[in-house]
Amino acid sequence: MTSSRVEFRRFVADYHSGRLADRFRRASPDDDGSGDDEATPRPAATLRARGPALRTYAAWLRPFAPAVAGFAVLALVAAGLQLVEPLFLRYIVDHVLLVPGLDPAARLARLHMVGAAFLCTIVVARVVNAAKDYRLRLVTVRLTLRIRRALFEQLLRLPLPTLWGMKTGGILSRLSGDVDTTSGLLQLAVVSPGLALVRLIAACAILVSLNARLALTALAVIPGIVLMSVVFTRRIRPIYRAIRQDAERTDGRVGETFSGIRVVRGFRQESAELLAFLRGRHGGVRKELFAHRRELVLWTTWGLLIAAVNVIIAWYGGVLHVRGRASVGDIMAFQWYATLLLDPVWTIVNSFSEMQRALAATERVLDVLAMTEDKPDRPGAVEAPARIESLEIDGVSFGHTASTRVLHDITVTVPGGTVVALVGRSGAGKTTLTDLVARFHDPDEGAIRVDGIDLRDIRRASWRSRVALVPQEVFLFDGTIRENIAFGRRTASDAEIEDASRRANAHEFVERLERGYDTIVGERGVKLSGGQRQRLAIARALLAAPQVLILDEATSNLDTESEQLIQQAMGALLAGRTTFIVAHRLSTIRHAGLILVMEHGRIVERGTHDSLLALGGLYASMVERQVSGDDVLVS
Repeated sequence: MTSSRVEFRRFVADYHSGRLADRFRRASPDDDGSGDDEATPRPAATLRARGPALRTYAAWLRPFAPAVAGFAVLALVAAGLQLVEPLFLRYIVDHVLLVPGLDPAARLARLHMVGAAFLCTIVVARVVNAAKDYRLRLVTVRLTLRIRRALFEQLLRLPLPTLWGMKTGGILSRLSGDVDTTSGLLQLAVVSPGLALVRLIAACAILVSLNARLALTALAVIPGIVLMSVVFTRRIRPIYRAIRQDAERTDGRVGETFSGIRVVRGFRQESAELLAFLRGRHGGVRKELFAHRRELVLWTTWGLLIAAVNVIIAWYGGVLHVRGRASVGDIMAFQWYATLLLDPVWTIVNSFSEMQRALAATERVLDVLAMTEDKPDRPGAVEAPARIESLEIDGVSFGHTASTRVLHDITVTVPGGTVVALVGRSGAGKTTLTDLVARFHDPDEGAIRVDGIDLRDIRRASWRSRVALVPQEVFLFDGTIRENIAFGRRTASDAEIEDASRRANAHEFVERLERGYDTIVGERGVKLSGGQRQRLAIARALLAAPQVLILDEATSNLDTESEQLIQQAMGALLAGRTTFIVAHRLSTIRHAGLILVMEHGRIVERGTHDSLLALGGLYASMVERQVSGDDVLVS
């Protein structure tokens, strides 16, 4: 754990020098995907800068205005009843127990009456408080669902590069932690400080009305408590942000470890991964203890101050009682009010820093909601043709960034129902071209036309319903075989699912499984072989009945037997469909109607298998370089 100790010493040095707080003050909300890495800005600047977030949050709350109003009424009633409770104690002491000359029967009758009223008040206050908490929970849950749905819908519509940039951890962080924190803004920014302020003002007013001298004595400690709490909170908060960052890094490494467990075991790195995990957790534990030691100072001081206030009230109240300026009931009521007074002070102090964290999370959610969605439909966009007669790629150029061009002036016309094979070295642009056909991206220059209609003038959802994809790395969801085949058409019947499975040569192996089509395939289909996953992907594509099919090296990683089974299924899959095949196995492409040979993002040769061999160019050299018996082209 030597490196962990060195890292912890560096962390402590940064903390004491102020560099730790500066790091978070400079950090952006997206640095670690946690949403908790912003230091508390200056209050005035923060509120001005985050005004739009508060206005948007208010708009989210508007549909729940009646529920919020009902909750506010309940909260005020509960707070009022709690503030009345000490007055009952004062009355019992001063006007029942210590009243001179009152006979025991009358004293007992008065005690029963006031005690019953006291008990009823306590019960009603607790019931109202419970109803208030439940109403708040209802509003929070409904608001959380509304925000989470809007965010998830937006994420589904974002461009792929944007999602890749956010990473899985960042997406999950926004959908879970950020949304939960955002929905809690009602409690942090409105409810808690608002009620605390009402309780504080009311408590002060009651104390002053009961005994001004005693009230001023009790209130004198509040400025010191506020100052101490603000200073300690700001000093401790960066420690917890660092802890959350460390935990996120460690958890991310754990996810990678078990996603790649075969690689970890294959290279005998179990001990190294365990050591990395323990180092991460050990560092986090030491930082937690470091923060806890400082929190102990804060909580101990709070406890001492509360105790000191009670002692002062009893002591000074006793002096005033001797001098005839305070009753015993006043003293006892004041001690109860001391707790009711200091609790809202802490709530108000703590709520501002918590509100900043909630606002930071709200801004992260708003940032995503404000992003431009992927390929929004143009005004007047039309439905995709039910049957595709031709697909024209006209002068298309494309780059993932402005400075990097992947495709250059691609022009080709594909008659409907044609099988087009794309071959070439890795990085030639084959997959990028098929991504343009699927409209995962739009061309930077040129156009792709379907029956003469620019693909950008066709409704995106309509076009995607005409396209199916069978990728090299098949992605299956952690569900049943039936659910995975029906993913492309969820309304399909069991008979249709089985028919697609038969045509994909998958039915035989499915039937041999213990639970057949109800077999759980595991995350990413880990319980099945590569050939089995590939056949299920073909069945999924067959069931979707697409007009355009994209096969991205669908047989590249399969054994000979699995490939033969899939090749047999290909006939049913390709029949009558415009198909783009990215492949490096000669058996997959030799019968294609059109072969496009790509090099550095350009089409350098085109034709059939026989015509390209006769040409004697790059394609012919690829075929010639194959090792005898190895049916693989350069990819």
